[in-house]
Amino acid sequence: MSTGDRAALSVAGTDMSKELGISSVEMGYLFSAFSWAYVIFLIPSGWLTDRIGSKLSMMLAVVIWSCFTVMMGMVHFIGMVVPLLLALRFLLGAAESPVGPASGRIIAAWFPSSERGIAGAIFNSAQYLSLAVFTPVMGWLCYTYGWEYVFIIMGAIGLVIGAIWWKFYYLPIDHPKMNSEELEYIRAGDGLVDLESLKSKAANTGKGMKLGEIGQLFRSRMLVGIFLAQYCITSITWFFMTWFPIYLVKERGFDILQAGFIAAIPALCGLVGGVSSGFISDLILKKTGSLSIARKTPITIGLLLSASIILCNYAESAAVVVVLMSLAFFGKGFGSMGWTVVADTAPKELIGTTGGVFNAFGNTAGIVTPVVIGYILQTTGSFDGALLYVGAHGLVAVASYWLIVGKIQRFKLHPKT
Repeated sequence: MSTGDRAALSVAGTDMSKELGISSVEMGYLFSAFSWAYVIFLIPSGWLTDRIGSKLSMMLAVVIWSCFTVMMGMVHFIGMVVPLLLALRFLLGAAESPVGPASGRIIAAWFPSSERGIAGAIFNSAQYLSLAVFTPVMGWLCYTYGWEYVFIIMGAIGLVIGAIWWKFYYLPIDHPKMNSEELEYIRAGDGLVDLESLKSKAANTGKGMKLGEIGQLFRSRMLVGIFLAQYCITSITWFFMTWFPIYLVKERGFDILQAGFIAAIPALCGLVGGVSSGFISDLILKKTGSLSIARKTPITIGLLLSASIILCNYAESAAVVVVLMSLAFFGKGFGSMGWTVVADTAPKELIGTTGGVFNAFGNTAGIVTPVVIGYILQTTGSFDGALLYVGAHGLVAVASYWLIVGKIQRFKLHPKT
């Protein structure tokens, strides 16, 4: 759902630009404003999630960001549209920041290491499912009723989902159908079923966020390599979530309704790639017993495929472009195992905080990429340089995993001396 809300601007953007007079560079900054807040608040929200738990933090995030999404559909009634949109996009990013850290805690608590590849892949693939489902819906809303309804309807859906989450999500130790054998199976496989008790203990002792502990994360070559690769992977993500529908309209001549449905095709391919990589990674782990081989193999294959986006510059046919974009998005999904790797490597005491650092580092790409593409478009009048810029990031991510990360294993904090 968070992916759908943050992508709403990309679908509504073409009509908004025409009606409200928003330039390419201004649109780039609007896309980027989300990530400024997302990055700033990720580490504090990771710490907060470690304190209050994943269930409450996730529910609050969904409800608050949905309210901001609805407000974005009403900005033209107030005036000063671009500054107001910038403020709301910033607030949207702040509200969505707990999702990643909370999800990292959920994966670590509910799944043993032998099943985290599948769990992490399914979690990561939800973004592709969201785009595949909601992009055509948003395109239809924009085409039929106007760009305002893209934001209003998406926000309303989010409020419903927040209520469903609060009612039906349980922690492993609280689930009414969880028996002792299942609980012990998860615990024996490095599943942190007692993670919420760590939260309670920290709260009772008044333990706060310690910069020294966060600093230790950056002294780990393995974690730094993972963070750098996530930056590159997120650059590809942000192209698809921001400029891709506009690329289809401005560069390839589709109308917004066609673009909405066509954009769903690569998203579905990303979903297939994302889910299948989890099964393959866990299968490799069972065969080899090596986390490094099991995680790096799909990451390498997938991100090499994602670089095929560059070939769109040489394609004349719109059908060939859709095929290449689908291949690139499949590869991006297949190679996006970052949250699984975080669940495998983060210190047990700082699962949420490490997830926040990981997501913050990665999402600085959301600050940079939309703005860079906006300037490329304004300077060249073409998406050719933008696609080259995006595709190169997949190659850098592969290099990071093989040249920097090294062995994938759980990082242990050094005791205070």
